[in-house]
Amino acid sequence: MSTPAAAPPTTVNFTVDGRQISAPPGTLLIDACKRAGIEIPAFCYYEGYSLQAACRMCLVEVEKMPKLQTACTLPVMEGMIVRSETEQLAKARKGTLEFLLTNHPLDCPVCDKGGECELQDMVFRYGAGESRFTETKNHEPERQWSPVVFYDPARCILCYRCVRACNEGMGVGALGVTNRGVFSEIAPNMGDHLDCDECGACIDICPVGALTSNTYRYKTRPWEMQHVGTACTHCSNGCKTTLGVRNDEIVRGNNRDRSGINGEFLCVKGRYGFDFNSHEDRLTSPMIRTNGKLEAVSWSRALGFVAEKFKSTQAAGGNFGVIADTHLSNEELFYLQKFTRTGLKTSNIDHSRSGDFVTLLDAVSGQLESLATADDLYKSKASLVIGADLSQQHPFLAFQLRAAVRHFKSKIYTVTPGPVREANYAASSITAPMGSEFEALHQLTEKLKTEKELVILFGDSIKGQRVRDLVAWASSLGIPVKYVCLVDYSNSRGAMDMGAMPNLLPGFQPDPHPGLSEAQMLASVDLDVLWVVGANPLQHKTLASKKAFVVVHTMFLDETASRADVIFPSASAYEKNGTVTNVTGQVQRLKAAVRTMGTKADLEILGLIAKEMGFAAEIGVWSHDIVFKEIHKSVRGYNVPLPILITGGAASTTPVNGRVPVEVLIDEIRSAGDTLFTSGSLGRHSKLLTSVPEFPGALYKR
Repeated sequence: MSTPAAAPPTTVNFTVDGRQISAPPGTLLIDACKRAGIEIPAFCYYEGYSLQAACRMCLVEVEKMPKLQTACTLPVMEGMIVRSETEQLAKARKGTLEFLLTNHPLDCPVCDKGGECELQDMVFRYGAGESRFTETKNHEPERQWSPVVFYDPARCILCYRCVRACNEGMGVGALGVTNRGVFSEIAPNMGDHLDCDECGACIDICPVGALTSNTYRYKTRPWEMQHVGTACTHCSNGCKTTLGVRNDEIVRGNNRDRSGINGEFLCVKGRYGFDFNSHEDRLTSPMIRTNGKLEAVSWSRALGFVAEKFKSTQAAGGNFGVIADTHLSNEELFYLQKFTRTGLKTSNIDHSRSGDFVTLLDAVSGQLESLATADDLYKSKASLVIGADLSQQHPFLAFQLRAAVRHFKSKIYTVTPGPVREANYAASSITAPMGSEFEALHQLTEKLKTEKELVILFGDSIKGQRVRDLVAWASSLGIPVKYVCLVDYSNSRGAMDMGAMPNLLPGFQPDPHPGLSEAQMLASVDLDVLWVVGANPLQHKTLASKKAFVVVHTMFLDETASRADVIFPSASAYEKNGTVTNVTGQVQRLKAAVRTMGTKADLEILGLIAKEMGFAAEIGVWSHDIVFKEIHKSVRGYNVPLPILITGGAASTTPVNGRVPVEVLIDEIRSAGDTLFTSGSLGRHSKLLTSVPEFPGALYKR
């Protein structure tokens, strides 16, 4: 009788510098030591990317092995005995550093990497204070590859991190290596310039100052900045960005501490698209239209003028319309809908909707855990993208899918109107005319039935009855399925959750007295007051009511503000505190990094108008902390763990799992179609975004 095979071990036990350590089988020694608090130096190794073993800094001694081993390529083994700090290793590392410094310029005082340079740290640690080489250094002049990226070949240590980050992480392939030996250099895909996402990942991942950012060069040092972690204000993916602030100016954005759901990932908007905040066209004073011309006035006069107009309109039984922006915080959206319904006694409130999440909630009623998070995309065995150019419109979600393919051999399926980057590594890719994506899905039915699980991501082409049909079709596959309804901007999901809709209260509760939608308000000739808080609905539409008194909160004199009777200069998301909810329902904190004199946060403006109208006590205090406590207590799904938010993490909401019996106006659900380089009014006012040759780009082009 044969003996059954023993189960494989779940952990491997080994010793490093006399310490007993355990790790799962297959774990690389460098990773196992890092998790145990033992640092093994390395330049070329980077977690999540392919192994290079090029720099030879991570050498270790392993008993019973005849020579030094690279920890970045050595899996842990049962009983192995490792030494990470010995005289022999120090000598080897010192020698490696001497070779790296052979041609490396000693310009640390002017190098932008000063204070953050890994080479600088290792030289200090291992004492390579002088060189035995007397030959003239091989020098090549610095080059500018794009409006974002500068490359200094003399500083480059050929760790190939940038190449892997671009090829594997971003899926772009904009960087490679040219020449051989001492003349080897990193080279861009277009010979002398980059054609890429301009994301700057290559700059942040560079361990030295070979790649530097045009927005940060020669401006400051790391220790001179305040580092403020907040959520990116552009698309709905909810990436955390750490803003470097000096003298009340944002000079850098990154997330090197990996503190958000996005780890270190940021697209060009998250890393460099902050310059709209200091644009010279920012409005810094309230304005009232007098004799047909907008004139600057004091805050007290503008607030009093609007409050009196609102009170007189209300007393005369006039019609109000309120349009909210999807860049507002949850607290501002909740307070605004409460102001509208409780104070103005109307439900005419809406926002520009870019995805049919409401119908999705209704369609999956009773199906537990049917909504996917960003982490689910990384761990799922298979994903299906319908009607979206994910790398252009939702870059972090696309990054998660690429990582899932690299690390777990996940399968990707796409059904899109044109070429998308995801098709480059998809198990199956179908091109279907816009609006007919759902019909094309049936070609994938048999393939998808063989998968163990599936995450479906769908854009604005799937709405209304098609959402229900999609859920029914997915249920017929006989496998666990989760969904992501793709929406556009930083708090589009929060706008729905907070009840900034004419037929739904916060938490997707039906409004017993539904009001007008955004399109219906703009088309109404009987509208007496149009209050636009942050949005720009007149960019592509017109206002039918000629008599309407228009009040606008805005940062810039855009198309809607040009029609306004009163303008309030509002603070940006980088200038306010609060929370936002990303496309996958994860709540994160906004934290004010800077302030522009003369502006106010929309929540404060709302509170001051309520005070002038005499019902501030009825609506509540306009403090973001107090408003969020009310949201936490009263909005279903927002009873999230507060410590997670306070410490800068992302807390998943649990939206109502039940029917949402309202009529959805599917003709008003439309994506803005932004690319990596566009983001509504904010994108238009980012000099960096508009300067790159890829601007504005187009969807379904690669």
